[in-house]
Amino acid sequence: MTKASSRGERLRRWFAEQTPVSLTIATLGAAGLTTLVVGSAVFLTVHGLTPAERLIAGITSDTQALLLWAAIGMGLVGLVGGIAMYRRMPTKGARNGAVSGAVLGAQAVAFALVYLWFRTGNPDVFVNNFLNFEKLEGLGGGFVQGAKNTVILALAGEALGIGIGLLLGLFVLSNRRSVRAPARVYINFFRGTPLVWQVIFFSVFFLVGFGLFRRNPFGIAILVLGANAGAYTAEVFRAGIQSIERGQLEAARSLGMSYLQAMRYAILPQAFRRVIPPLTNEFVILIKDTSLVFVLGLTAVQRELLQVGRDAYAETFNATPYLGTAIGYLIVTLPMIRFVTWLEKKLRSGLVGVGA
Repeated sequence: MTKASSRGERLRRWFAEQTPVSLTIATLGAAGLTTLVVGSAVFLTVHGLTPAERLIAGITSDTQALLLWAAIGMGLVGLVGGIAMYRRMPTKGARNGAVSGAVLGAQAVAFALVYLWFRTGNPDVFVNNFLNFEKLEGLGGGFVQGAKNTVILALAGEALGIGIGLLLGLFVLSNRRSVRAPARVYINFFRGTPLVWQVIFFSVFFLVGFGLFRRNPFGIAILVLGANAGAYTAEVFRAGIQSIERGQLEAARSLGMSYLQAMRYAILPQAFRRVIPPLTNEFVILIKDTSLVFVLGLTAVQRELLQVGRDAYAETFNATPYLGTAIGYLIVTLPMIRFVTWLEKKLRSGLVGVGA
């Protein structure tokens, strides 16, 4: 069964379990939230997002207010109806429908009230400073280059971090204190100090102390990001290795393998399978952490996403480029988050393996 057909089957089953009352409640809750989100987005887009004056007029218009009050009305009916009728529903599916309507209705009411509150403040000042999309014209190339550099920093830092983390994870599990102690000091240091401090300190350390990377601060950024990621991935590998049953290591040793051979052929392949989801989560975090390397003063072609937004803000004194920066991070991170979810499902189903 394909994914689409499976979803369609679940949807048909859900509708089959509903009563007319529970279906009405769920529909009203969903309609309230849809009116608020989709209706407002369509109206503002048709009314005009640029120039900023048209967007301000759309936000403060009577039509927008009508959409908000309609969302509140439908949301309230869904919320009150779901709460009042929940215990009267004859089946579990119908009760779930009532709960869904109540939750969606509550969201519609809450967000619409916040929007109405925003309209009573200074939406013109906010739009002119944060949603003035004309200020983004001509910055597309800069954001693309920034996104590219962000991904390069994250990939290089994560690759270095995985190498460091695997080595440290093995050291931490050693029975010898002389082996464990330096690894534990490293992990505690990089996990216990802010990443921005590490970037500043080690940039001075390499530049002044050793005269390295004077013409390439990008290299410092990769080293520091990798060193920091190594401390966190070390704990991921340690937990993954310790999750493997002790008997498997003993069985490998009984076959004549050395400790390193048992780790390589018996333990690590299984541990890698278990640590892939947390490692990919660490990678998503590292993508966002690349924003801290702006303190290095990267060149124009080395700028990551946040620095692109900062430079644009310095030129225009308008914060809208920061919105473009946020969109850029979402474009980069959301596919990774989706990939993590897909990978976890595949690993649970046993469809993805890791070879030795």
